[in-house]
Amino acid sequence: MSELPSVHVAVLLDEVLDWTAARTGGLIVDGTFGGGGHARALARIVGETGLVIGIDRDPAAIELGQARSAGLPIRLIRGNYCDLPEVLEELGLETVDGIVLDLGLSSDQLADSERGFSFSGTGPLDLRFDPTRGEPTWRLVNRLGEKNLADLIYAYGEERLSRRIARAIVEQRQKSEIRTAAELADLIRRSVPRQRHERIDPATRTFQALRIASNEELKSLDVALRRLPDCLKPGGRLAIISFHSLEDRRVKEAFRNDPRCEALTKKPVRPTDEEIERNPRARSAKLRVAARA
Repeated sequence: MSELPSVHVAVLLDEVLDWTAARTGGLIVDGTFGGGGHARALARIVGETGLVIGIDRDPAAIELGQARSAGLPIRLIRGNYCDLPEVLEELGLETVDGIVLDLGLSSDQLADSERGFSFSGTGPLDLRFDPTRGEPTWRLVNRLGEKNLADLIYAYGEERLSRRIARAIVEQRQKSEIRTAAELADLIRRSVPRQRHERIDPATRTFQALRIASNEELKSLDVALRRLPDCLKPGGRLAIISFHSLEDRRVKEAFRNDPRCEALTKKPVRPTDEEIERNPRARSAKLRVAARA
């Protein structure tokens, strides 16, 4: 992946720049660096006297980002955004002016057919952001019992046909292991035909569930929502882009109930029709912003 140019398009870019109130000399954290679109735009605003700290669990994103961020005030660090207090301590910093999290997949990850994020991927069904940690998803799919697999798909994918999908997976793996994204996606499509009114692929919710489980994404978000407000200066802003209700609900409740946070967006900021036309993957994005009280 490091040899490929970035194909990622930053979601809600103008809105993030406006709501974070970035300024010359500011100190901003992009906790989900990904393709680097938000970080590079923020770096141009903070300028030489400021700094953007880019964090990502994916070593490929960090490697690609080093080349694409040359000449900009960006410091890249491999890690999990929920560990930001430790990152700042290591850098000799206490608080920052703003934090941005984009919880969606990078288009660069989807474009890498060897990691399983794309339904047509021919490489191993991995789905880990950091391929050096944890269990690849294909092992999870071939190991879990039918009930546990169905419960996981329902809880993390909000897939109402989870039991049918889990049953099909178990029946298939009795014949041969499921190893690639393409194999799993095809199996799900045969088990759950696309409904006429549905715009998404029948495999979408199951892949979401497996990816969340493989990366412990909701655990990271829960930890971050508890820890990140203390990393902000008074008035500093925390901007979070989510892509499904499991994430958005957590962000909404944290901003509403945490006395350290003042919710600035009463309703989530959504992409314009023009942005969705340019970048269909932005369709489900929701931005919420809070200020440190």
